[in-house]
Amino acid sequence: MIEKVLMVLIFVGVAVGVGIYCRKHTSSVDGFILGGRNVGPWLSAFAFGTSYFSAVIFVGYAGQFGWKYGIAAVWIGIGNAILGSLLAWWVLGPRTREVTHRLKASTMPEFFGERFKSKGLRIASAAIIFVFLIPYTASVYNGLSRLFGMAFGLPYEVCVIGMAVVTCVYVVLGGYMATVVNDFIQGIVMLFGIVAVIVAVLVNNGGFTEAINQLSFIPAETSEMAGPFVSLFGPDLFNLIGVIILTSLGTWGLPQMVQKFYAIKSGPAIKQGAIISTVFAMIVAGGSYFLGGFGRLYGDQVEMTAAGTPVYDSIIPTMLSTLPDLLIGIVIVLVLSASMSTLSSLVLTSSSTLTLDLIKDNIVKDMSEKKQLLYMRVLLVVFVVVSAVMALVQYNSSITFIAQLMSISWGALAGSFLGPFFWGLYSGRISKAAVWASFIVGVGLTTGNMIAGFVGTPFIESPINCGALAMVLSLVIVPLVSLVTPKVPFDVDPPHPEGAIDREYVHEIED
Repeated sequence: MIEKVLMVLIFVGVAVGVGIYCRKHTSSVDGFILGGRNVGPWLSAFAFGTSYFSAVIFVGYAGQFGWKYGIAAVWIGIGNAILGSLLAWWVLGPRTREVTHRLKASTMPEFFGERFKSKGLRIASAAIIFVFLIPYTASVYNGLSRLFGMAFGLPYEVCVIGMAVVTCVYVVLGGYMATVVNDFIQGIVMLFGIVAVIVAVLVNNGGFTEAINQLSFIPAETSEMAGPFVSLFGPDLFNLIGVIILTSLGTWGLPQMVQKFYAIKSGPAIKQGAIISTVFAMIVAGGSYFLGGFGRLYGDQVEMTAAGTPVYDSIIPTMLSTLPDLLIGIVIVLVLSASMSTLSSLVLTSSSTLTLDLIKDNIVKDMSEKKQLLYMRVLLVVFVVVSAVMALVQYNSSITFIAQLMSISWGALAGSFLGPFFWGLYSGRISKAAVWASFIVGVGLTTGNMIAGFVGTPFIESPINCGALAMVLSLVIVPLVSLVTPKVPFDVDPPHPEGAIDREYVHEIED
């Protein structure tokens, strides 16, 4: 217990210390939310990866989908690395950096407002972000708190409040630079931690060959396939593809992920960041799902519901509870790292969006830069408190699985923003009506499906497949609606004005 407590205390001390050190970067709005748009490839890549993978992935998704698909769940991690990281950086990175720089946009709603000349779109997208980042944040608290309960026997409420306080302190003090520096440190912990845990779990089950052999004898409830959990595509390929789409394509439309491209340095930093983030995702996401694939070996120890189905969020904690105390301490710091990096990114995105896109010029006129910084810090604390309260309420509600909360949030956000953002960057013939249509479909489909599930039968049984469908529809709806509605003209490839972007970066765009 002493070892575990010391590890957590050191972790918290480093996080707060980084926040204090980075205070010098928070004197301006641009510095507070984007680090002055001068963040290097290593910090940006680790910030992208650690914001991507949190306790939602490690505890919720790895446990649930490892149980459902066995070793085939690794395909989700591969999809996250290739589609969610590498292609996102290659396709969106350079163009996002160039266009947002030109439009002087610091947030995704500001991009929509400037790109489509619409104050209404800016306000609507800011409201969507605020509402749907809350359930995602609550899911981050949930996963972390389960592990703390397993390791320290602490009540859920204590874990939620402690994590909220520490995150508030270092983000309020150091802003975006504090989050990316902490993300880098936390990312290193995650890389080493996931490898150590996988090795320990395999050794605990007699080694890789023996673990695979044991897994091959376990039947699937919905399939007559022999050895379904060691097969290449698992017992349910269709739903596996839905998870890959949701968790991989989702990063293309999530504001807290895309904003990493706003802040990176110009020049070769984006190419370097793409490779770094892809390797990071392959190890962390691939490793997490690979670990979850062996969850069935602990079937007699996993907590079950009254209906006889496993409590998915308990699978990974059950697997880890058999490890030595030192390794449990490493896991706690690993998941704490993943969760706090994601939480800090979410609250910074939400507070900056509310301040710059909803309050400034709409509620408070002539807001000075100093007042903007004050509002962002206050709202950051408010957002943490609201999401923590929701996490506590959710703990005793019918929504018991982390994956449900994340899929609703990702589905609504990426289902609304993916098409408008992508086509807005690459096409000068997109209409304002098309963006509204995407917002309506993304929010309407995911929330309508959720409400239908509460009162009876949902339209789409899996909220994950519903979110994935919303994303695909967003990409299709925007160009189709734009064909029959007035376009908002925009030169996506303008002449490069002298001094707007450095020449090295211009050459990269042209290449």
